[in-house]
Amino acid sequence: MANWADESDIRKILADCQTWAVVGLSNNASRAAYGVARFLQQHGKRIVPVHPSAETVHGEQGYASLADIPFAVDCVDVFVRSELAGAIADEAVGINARAVWFQLDVVDPDAYARTTAAGLTMVMNRCPAIEWGRLGPA
Repeated sequence: MANWADESDIRKILADCQTWAVVGLSNNASRAAYGVARFLQQHGKRIVPVHPSAETVHGEQGYASLADIPFAVDCVDVFVRSELAGAIADEAVGINARAVWFQLDVVDPDAYARTTAAGLTMVMNRCPAIEWGRLGPA
């Protein structure tokens, strides 16, 4: 497995990114996004659900797309299949996010190249809840 994340980048995202748009987050408690979003929220992060249904999750207003969010987002956390993730990374660049985080098993090397070339920090094939426990924020 390629190392798509420098540990210092992981620590920096966990420490510095306060507002996390969680793409693919719905009220389906059996999905990983639901538990990870709750974890981030319990660790002081603001989560923003992004899902076509735009439902409120964990008490936070949902939005149908990243472009619909009317405030700044620090990190875009992506819980969609790899073949869909590149377009989300491009949208993250478009909204001036600071970082993009592709969850476990979400890998798109071309999206990684485009996103980092645009100046964003990017992590792929990792989970922030696992990395928090392993590395903690900076």
